[in-house]
Amino acid sequence: MDRRIPNPIRLCLLWIGLALARVGLIDPDRARRVTSLAWPRIVTGLARMSKSAVDVAMVGIAVGSAAIAGVGFAAPFWGLAFSIGGGVAGGTIALVSQRYGAETFDQLGQAVRSSTVLVVVVSLPITAAFWQYSAELISLISDDPEAIELGAAYLQIVGLGVPFAGLNLVGSRTFVGMDDAWKPMIIRAGGAVANIALNALLIFGLEMGVVGAALGTVLANVVVTAMFVLGLTAGWLPGVGSFPTAVDPYGSYLHGRTIWDLTKIGLPVFGTTLVWTVAEFPMLAIVDLFGQDTVAAYVIVRRIWGLMNTPSWGFGLAASSLVGQELGVGNEGRAAQYGREIVRFSVAVYVLAAGIVFVFAGPIALAFVDDPSELSIPTTVSLIYAACIAVVLQGVYTGAEGALRASGDTRWPFYSQLLGMFGLAIPLAYLGAAGLTIPALGPIPGTTVTVPGVTVPPLGLAGLALAFLAETTVPAVINYYRFSTGRWKAISRDYRPQTETSPTDD
Repeated sequence: MDRRIPNPIRLCLLWIGLALARVGLIDPDRARRVTSLAWPRIVTGLARMSKSAVDVAMVGIAVGSAAIAGVGFAAPFWGLAFSIGGGVAGGTIALVSQRYGAETFDQLGQAVRSSTVLVVVVSLPITAAFWQYSAELISLISDDPEAIELGAAYLQIVGLGVPFAGLNLVGSRTFVGMDDAWKPMIIRAGGAVANIALNALLIFGLEMGVVGAALGTVLANVVVTAMFVLGLTAGWLPGVGSFPTAVDPYGSYLHGRTIWDLTKIGLPVFGTTLVWTVAEFPMLAIVDLFGQDTVAAYVIVRRIWGLMNTPSWGFGLAASSLVGQELGVGNEGRAAQYGREIVRFSVAVYVLAAGIVFVFAGPIALAFVDDPSELSIPTTVSLIYAACIAVVLQGVYTGAEGALRASGDTRWPFYSQLLGMFGLAIPLAYLGAAGLTIPALGPIPGTTVTVPGVTVPPLGLAGLALAFLAETTVPAVINYYRFSTGRWKAISRDYRPQTETSPTDD
C-alpha cells in the first residue's frame, strides 16, 4: 500500500512544512521527509489517545463521574507500562536507527531481540503487583470508597496488559528507527480501533463497566503484540506489506554489550517518563482535595491534553530516527540541521492544534458526560484553556528531546522533566488546593529582629493552570539549551556501529 496516499493529517503537515520552507525556517526536502515519517505516528497517537478519551467517556456515560475518577486514579499505574516500555524502546530506537543508517543489519536484529527480553523481565513484576495489590495502590491516592473500588477493579485487569504494551513500544520504535512509521501506524492504530469496538461491546453490550474497559485494553494489546512478532520475524504481514528487514527469532537474546547499551541509554529515558508517571500520584492526590467534580474535570482535560500532544508521537520519533541515521554515518552537521528544523516544524503544528481545541473547549467538555449536571463544565473549560496554552511548548521539548535521544544523550531530558514536575508543577498545584503558611521566625539570634510569617491563600484553579505551564516550560528551555550546546554529537560516538565513518561537523 502506498504510504503517500491522500491523508488529511499528512496533507496538513506537508502544507505547514512547505509554508515554513517559504519563509526560510526549514529546508523543503527535509520538510517532506519529516512529514513522511511523522504523519503515521501522529495518526497512531490520535487513534490511541482517542481510544483513551473514549474509554473515559464510555465509563462516564455508563457509570458516572466516580468511574471517571477511578479510571483516572488507575491511569498513572497503567502509565508504568509505558515508562518501562518507553525506556527500553528509547534505547532500541537509538541503536536501530544508527545501525540501519550504517546498514549493519545483524547488529540491528540483536538490538531488537535484547530489547524484547529486557522489557519482559522488567514488566512482569509490575503485572503481579497490580493483580495482588490493586485496591491498596488506588488507596494511596484517594480515600473516596466508590472511586477506590472502581479504580482497583480496572487496575487489576489492565495490569495483565503491561508486558504487551511494553513490547508494542519496542516494535513500534524498531520500525521508526528503520525509517518506516507507516507500518506501525497501521498495526497500532488498528489495535486502537479494535480496542474501542471491544470496549463498546464489553461496557455497554455485556454491562461490564470499568472491568470491560480494562479487558478491552488488554485484548487489543495482545493482538498488536502478535502482529509485531509475526511481522518482524517473517518480514511481512498480509495487508501491510514487506518490512525493511526481518529479525531472526533464534539469534542471541542475552547479548551483554547490547543489553548494557540499552540499559545505559534507556534508564534516563525510563526516568524521564517515570517522572511524569510518579508525579501523577501526588498530583491526583492534590486534585482530590478539590473534590470529585474537579478530579473528573482534571482527568478529562488530561485526555484532551493527550490528543493535543499527539504531534510529539510523530516529531519526537522523526527527530530520533532522522538524527540517528545521520549520526550513524557520521554526518553530525546534517543531524543538527534536522534537529533544529524539526523543533520549528513541531511548534507550528502545536499552535494550530491548540488553537482549534481552544475555540471548541465548551462542546468538547460536554462530550464526556451524558448529563451536564454530573460535571463542572466551567472548571473543565478553564483547565482546557490552560492546557492549550501550555501544550505549545511541547513542540520545543519534543524536537530537542528526540535529537538528544538519538545520540544517546538521555540524561538531560530526565533532569528537565524532574525539575519541571517536582520543582514547580506539583508545588503550584498544592498552592492551588491548600495555599501555604510560613510561620514567623525570630528573634534572630543576637538581634531583636523578628521575621514575620507569610500566608499565601489557596490559588484555586489558577494553581492547576500554572502547574500545566510549569510542566512544559521548564523541560522545553532545558532540553533546547542542551541541544544547542552540541555536546550530544560527541556522546553519540560511543554508540555508533563499528562500521562508522569519521564524524563531520557543520
